[in-house]
Amino acid sequence: MDPLAGRRVLVAGCGSIAAVKLPQLVSSLVQHDAQVRCVLSPKAEHFVSPLALASLSRQPCNLEAHQWDPCQPRPLHIALAEWAEVVVVAPLSAATLARLVHGTADTLLSSTVLATQAPLLAAPAMNTAMWNAPAVQANWQALCQRPRLLPMAPARGLLACDSRGRGRLPEPELLLQGIRAALTTGGIADLKGLRILCSAGPTWEFLDSVRCLTNPSSGRMGVAMALMATLRGAAVHLVHGPLSNVPASWLEPLDTCPVVSAAEMGAALAQRLLQVHGLVMAAAVADHAPGVTHAVKWPKASLPNPLPLQETPDLAADLAARKRQGQWMLGFAAEHGLDRDRALEKLRRKGFDWIVLNPVGRAGRGFGSQPNGGVLLWADGREQGLASQDKATMAGAIWSALAGELHRLQPSGP
Repeated sequence: MDPLAGRRVLVAGCGSIAAVKLPQLVSSLVQHDAQVRCVLSPKAEHFVSPLALASLSRQPCNLEAHQWDPCQPRPLHIALAEWAEVVVVAPLSAATLARLVHGTADTLLSSTVLATQAPLLAAPAMNTAMWNAPAVQANWQALCQRPRLLPMAPARGLLACDSRGRGRLPEPELLLQGIRAALTTGGIADLKGLRILCSAGPTWEFLDSVRCLTNPSSGRMGVAMALMATLRGAAVHLVHGPLSNVPASWLEPLDTCPVVSAAEMGAALAQRLLQVHGLVMAAAVADHAPGVTHAVKWPKASLPNPLPLQETPDLAADLAARKRQGQWMLGFAAEHGLDRDRALEKLRRKGFDWIVLNPVGRAGRGFGSQPNGGVLLWADGREQGLASQDKATMAGAIWSALAGELHRLQPSGP
């Protein structure tokens, strides 16, 4: 089920200190059973060992000196361009960016990228001032017009030049998800033009300053839905409760609003609802909150017994009542077993257009686990099975199933 398994990935690195991340990316790809070949620019060889990449990929690392090697039966840049199912240029330097925009095929790397028909994932990395330079921004915007391109803008943080700002290469874990998205869609931004609001994670309902009612949701599924929609071209707002076991890099491309309680989540979602075409309710909102609270830690001996509880707001139903005509909602239902009738009843009661039925209560499945699976259900009884898989892969499968319908609904949106 992994979109990477057996796929041919060409990893190309330019001259940047960020090239030191390439061995980790190549290793991760190989661990997911991808076939990997590498290309390094001459300056990239100063930062990463070709021997290391060759050892990790189990293939020779292609260098500038190999371009016109008499041992090559065909032009190397053509052979690599035709072999690749996806090309990843990470890090992409300002110099190579200019070459790609202006069609300058004077290096093995630029010749290969210009010759390929495969989807291209481009991830620049450079000093913040360089990235913000008008010429570089103009080139970046021009490159982003290329068909079948998945752009991954630099992340913010501390750079090797000791400045802070945008310019860091996205982490290998995030690049890996970008490659999956590019392979799944063929590099086509099939959610482009859509504005989507996602919720994720648990809520914490505090009894006092140290105790709360919650659930073991990690938030990984909801964040994966937001991330994969972003990588496929959508503009996404993510409202999330306290997260756990979610790679920090997944949040870098997202517009996020962290909250804690159900009331805070409801207010944040309601504030953004009318600005979007649709809502994904993947958060595991606590059903109850303590009926009494204390500003500081309550002495154990003084705790109310039994603890009075009150229901939290039904956020999904409240938001469904607020949505405009043409807006859509996707919900999630965590149930013991694949009880379709119960899930469809929840779909109608909450006002969802579709619902993902997740079986819980099995070893290695449910809240806090890495894999997920289940069934995507339509209100009219149609369904699509979702095999047990990594949550990011499952998110991609859900968006693939719905992308066509979402665009048909879009003209009625904002």
